[in-house]
Amino acid sequence: MDFIASGVNCIMPSTSRRLEYFTESVIRKMTRIANAYGAVNLSQGFPDFQPPNPLLQALEDVAMNGPHQYAVTWGAQNFREALAKKQTKFMGMPIDPEREIVVTCGSTEAMMCAMMTVCNPGDKVIVFSPFYENYGADAILSGAEPIFVPLHPPNFSFDEDELTRAFEQRPKALILCNPSNPTGKVFTLEELQFIAQLADRYDVFVITDEVYEHIVYKPYKHVYFASLPGMFERTISCSSLSKTYSITGWRLGYLIAPPAIIDGVRKVHDFLTVGAPAPLQEAAVTALGFPDEYYEELCEMYTQKRDFFIKGLDEEGLSYTYPQGAYYVMMDISEFGCPDDTLFCEWMAKEVGVAAVPGSSFFREDVRHLIRFHFAKKIDTLEDALQKLSTLRSIAKRGIF
Repeated sequence: MDFIASGVNCIMPSTSRRLEYFTESVIRKMTRIANAYGAVNLSQGFPDFQPPNPLLQALEDVAMNGPHQYAVTWGAQNFREALAKKQTKFMGMPIDPEREIVVTCGSTEAMMCAMMTVCNPGDKVIVFSPFYENYGADAILSGAEPIFVPLHPPNFSFDEDELTRAFEQRPKALILCNPSNPTGKVFTLEELQFIAQLADRYDVFVITDEVYEHIVYKPYKHVYFASLPGMFERTISCSSLSKTYSITGWRLGYLIAPPAIIDGVRKVHDFLTVGAPAPLQEAAVTALGFPDEYYEELCEMYTQKRDFFIKGLDEEGLSYTYPQGAYYVMMDISEFGCPDDTLFCEWMAKEVGVAAVPGSSFFREDVRHLIRFHFAKKIDTLEDALQKLSTLRSIAKRGIF
């Protein structure tokens, strides 16, 4: 019987209740808004310049010669070996490519695999606020309950008593983004050691997001949490090649953890995505073999971009937080008197021609006076954005609403 033709209402079953607790990505939404208005996209953090030439040449060769079929589910052999060699050097500890690595479809999948591997429904997970928007959704999707611990400006440091009280709730894991998105904070050795003491005392896993591990500005230094004494056994280190080699669209991420944890991660990963793209793994082996000079030059390049962009903000008298790592700047929009940062960002994309991310999407607290820019762009692009931002106050005087 044709129920539509007969006018009979079809009542569909409801979708999952977990969907009520998070929204679509605000970051990706702002990219769509930027595209709609032709704004300079300083919202979603991807470069507008090419990856290194040797990497592109390797990709061209792979396109013609393969491989084009499945790699080993947890990562192609040569990719894991190259990654283990690189991370052994930078982390200062031996990494076993056979038993301690899983290659994923970006660090987004790596974080999800980590959460689903260690958390049971109802477990609690500590998340620092502000946080990258995926973390809250990851907790909900894995059935965990987030415990939010604020990071206090201007340095976005945690209060030791607040963090201790969070650990006293007996969480299963803590998520640590270092260097941090969205603030650019680099956690100090003393801060990491304090987290390590609590993780050991309360028997808690630490899931790290270290995708900006090679974008750290002097005099700040990145310390791999897993390299702290006794911490490798309880740490799941997540990262990706996206930011280090300017290949965000390749979606190559990975986890590093002890074999007992990796055995579980392999199961989750296998049924989430089967495996990361074989041709891209093959090409990326070239990048994993780059010399130390590459990473030094990468940091110098981003230091120049940071300095150029914040100098422009200084010249306009705009207030911001100083990034210690990563490639983000949080700007204070209090002076414009707009109580809704989302409205402000949409207005700015349309009227000023620059797209940012509303800060409220990163905070558990009711914070609506900050927006996030990224500066992973050509100098010409940043110059264009700054020129447009120089008109921000004059255009705002006409009204934001």
